[in-house]
Amino acid sequence: MNQPDVISLTPTPDDYAYTFGGRPPLVTVRPGSIIELTTEDCFGGAVRGVADLPSEVCVFPYLNPVTGPVAIAGAEPGDTLAVHFVEITPARDWGISSTFPHFGALTATHTTAMLHAPLEERVWRYDIDVAAGTCRFRAREGDFSVELPLDPMHGTVGVAPAAGETLMSITPGAHGGNLDTPEMRAGTTAYFGVSAPGALLGIGDGHARQGEGEVCGTAVETAMRTTVVVDLIKGGAPAWPRLESDRFLISTGSARPLEDAFRISQHDLVTWTGDLLGLDRLDAYQLVSQAGLAPAANVCDTNYTMVAKLPKELLGRVRAYDGLHDRLRATAAAYLRHR
Repeated sequence: MNQPDVISLTPTPDDYAYTFGGRPPLVTVRPGSIIELTTEDCFGGAVRGVADLPSEVCVFPYLNPVTGPVAIAGAEPGDTLAVHFVEITPARDWGISSTFPHFGALTATHTTAMLHAPLEERVWRYDIDVAAGTCRFRAREGDFSVELPLDPMHGTVGVAPAAGETLMSITPGAHGGNLDTPEMRAGTTAYFGVSAPGALLGIGDGHARQGEGEVCGTAVETAMRTTVVVDLIKGGAPAWPRLESDRFLISTGSARPLEDAFRISQHDLVTWTGDLLGLDRLDAYQLVSQAGLAPAANVCDTNYTMVAKLPKELLGRVRAYDGLHDRLRATAAAYLRHR
């Protein structure tokens, strides 16, 4: 059996992209390739301590950098790009979270106009211990602190949008982008509909951990060392990004208001379930209604994102995408054994 290509991608600051679409690829890889890459945090590394207010040390719109784009040879509009996350490891022993004026779920924003003042800008620095698998929260007011378990994930993963559109990396949508779902962790396979030649994959916005909803607008933001396996399915492009873990099928939806994001994710999961099991649409609707889960991904970005989850044990022997997730898991395991 042919060994997969292994490509290392360590971008310089000039290489980072801040949009999906509108940039040529940094590299072109073959389907089945393993990509070892590094990513910067959403602040571009500029916020290093509690005195570094993002509004003072960051320059808009140069926020939320992504590594890429990476072109996948042979990817054409209408195809499906599979991205399996092998490893996601914090590259620093610290992470940053913050509140911003006009950003977050519990403050006045540009689209939720209020006469009262927005929340103050404040920064928290977390100590990250990869060996122990923890990050430490310390209250800014008072002596309280607590260790939280690491759960590294990528908030921003996506491909070039359709019709030549260019979207800021902070925006989630049908192309993926800043979905901010904790489900995008190691061991997960993400599926994106290809809308441009080469797909043009970008990955960034590493989170050492994040609560569902990313309520304050930021997670424990940190740089990452990440390894992925990419593969290509000809045709079958999903309308919205999908994810698959060992236990769940997961659909996403991004929109405002939040109810529409919920509806999109539920609609996709009902359709996906019906297609896999050969069920009448209302039968699939009934099954998802009684067995599905619906955690919030983010309620702070330019669009909100919801996910819908169905336990794979309900599918019996049926496998999504002809069992590609399991094959990519095997590729990942072989890579980890022999690197």
